[in-house]
Amino acid sequence: MNVHIFVPCFVDQLYPQVAFNMVKVLERVGCNVIYNANQTCCGQPAFNAGYWQESKDVCNKFISDFNDADYIVAPSASCIGFIKNYYPKVFDKASNSKEANAIGKKAFEFSEFLVNELKIEDVNASFMGKATYHDSCAALRECHLKQEPRKLLSHVKGLELIEMQDVETCCGFGGSFAVKFEPISIAMADQKISHAEETQVEYIISTDMSCLMHLEGRLKNNSSNLKVLHLADVLANNL
Repeated sequence: MNVHIFVPCFVDQLYPQVAFNMVKVLERVGCNVIYNANQTCCGQPAFNAGYWQESKDVCNKFISDFNDADYIVAPSASCIGFIKNYYPKVFDKASNSKEANAIGKKAFEFSEFLVNELKIEDVNASFMGKATYHDSCAALRECHLKQEPRKLLSHVKGLELIEMQDVETCCGFGGSFAVKFEPISIAMADQKISHAEETQVEYIISTDMSCLMHLEGRLKNNSSNLKVLHLADVLANNL
């Protein structure tokens, strides 16, 4: 199976190990991973900031870069959610609206692809420690993913997963929301961290590095011992 990977901007620039670990897992389960070096952005940042035409230009490039792909997999529910839910709106009545709709149907978040497409829940991973899982808004509300990452984590040898209170509450990042409404964003992150600390775990795991980046900043500011890990980092731990 040929799988094209899409690496989000912030993962590429700040957390490249997440992309490398996703590749390790995909290859472990038998996928032939393809990386198109011409890829850039999915267009979401510009769209959320109100620059819709500029976003459309970036989205057009994404469609061109991945038009021939059978499967597109990314370690980000945020990017995938945007492609699935907003490309049809961005390209409504456009000449390439058919291509825009089609691209969303073959784009998958990492855990979604493993569990729902490949029907794989156990990748033979091991990770010693206690962790809690954070449901990102994009994964939960835009990609409708809840059990997929938990199924994968439940098969990780040595990992004890403990659910936190108000697990579905937003972490406060929200892209530009964290910049425009900084005090509210910080308060939401601190509340999420407080719930995580109540479980007495060592790690917070999520599908979205954007959420984890935001939480990590507050954890460092508060001198907390909690660490953040992307799902791919856990699943690739012993590969």
